[in-house]
Amino acid sequence: MKNRYIADFEKAQIGSKEIPQFKAGDTLRLGIHIKEGDKSRVQYFEGICIAVRGEGAGKTFVTRKIAANGVGVERIFPLYSDSLESIKLLRVGRVRRAKLYYLRNRSGKAARIKEVRKKVAVA
Repeated sequence: MKNRYIADFEKAQIGSKEIPQFKAGDTLRLGIHIKEGDKSRVQYFEGICIAVRGEGAGKTFVTRKIAANGVGVERIFPLYSDSLESIKLLRVGRVRRAKLYYLRNRSGKAARIKEVRKKVAVA
């Protein structure tokens, strides 16, 4: 059971952000607010969400992408962080696991995730 003051604080943190519904296996484009000296800019990080964990204001997710020379890059983002400016859902993946850590050992075509096919209504 949470303290009501903590619950009120978390509700205030969560209520101000628009976040799409996503899960492990989905491809995301994240706009990250970066401050360099007195300048500020948004840098995009596009990759596959391999894990979502936690609840409330402490919820985090891990995103993985393959960078230059085939090097894998993973970043952990707090879902309600101020530095996370935008989250855009690009593809919905079809997976059977909640945590996709096995992608760390795969490369090339073996690391692909199938996309969910949308049902088309036949008229």
